[in-house]
Amino acid sequence: MPTYEHPRPSVTVDVVVFGYDGGSHLKLLLIQRGSEPFQGQWALPGGFVEMDEDLEEGALRELEEETGVKDLFVEQLYTFGKPGRDPRGRVISVAHYALVNLSNHPAAASSDASRVEWFSLDDLPELAFDHDQIIELATSRLRAKVRYQPIGFELLPEEFTLGELQALYETVLGVPEFNKRNFRTRILRTGILEEVGRQKNVAHRPATLYRFNEVTYRRLVEQRDSGVLRRALDFEI
Repeated sequence: MPTYEHPRPSVTVDVVVFGYDGGSHLKLLLIQRGSEPFQGQWALPGGFVEMDEDLEEGALRELEEETGVKDLFVEQLYTFGKPGRDPRGRVISVAHYALVNLSNHPAAASSDASRVEWFSLDDLPELAFDHDQIIELATSRLRAKVRYQPIGFELLPEEFTLGELQALYETVLGVPEFNKRNFRTRILRTGILEEVGRQKNVAHRPATLYRFNEVTYRRLVEQRDSGVLRRALDFEI
């Protein structure tokens, strides 16, 4: 087998995990590094890709090893390869991002992470490497994509009220408040929500509960009727 002499940069994966717990702020999962470089500083979960795994497998493995969080759908975001971004040498990172509901994904430090915490996206600590740039791009991608694809449902429990859905969109897009009637009319018009009953054991008047109807959504996608979703989800800001 021939051997080729050429530079061999290392490849890493980093994962931007956005979380939501029904509050007014998006959360971000960070680890405190337990080893050099940047020991003691906060960073995104991630690490070096092994020779026998693809990039997504590596991202999911590193995420579980460092935080205990698993069973996520991750999507590739961007490749960061500026020389000097990592003091260990020529390191190229393929960033991924994911959306989760916090109650379904408890985190606990392991591997080379000394601590794991959820931080408000609006109040992040100083970060290692170029992870501030990765988070900035991931946040922009999330805010753009939530306006034409129903990815926000990943951040909610399986059953939710329209009020909870509206609060999520307001939080992700960073707006104070949508017109309630307009929001509900536009969302329901898509047909991607399925009514499943009403709230129970609440002090106020029980609100109607809904869940995401993936069958209807897939049919719209197959019919290439993306305009219906875009008109419904692309709220004026």
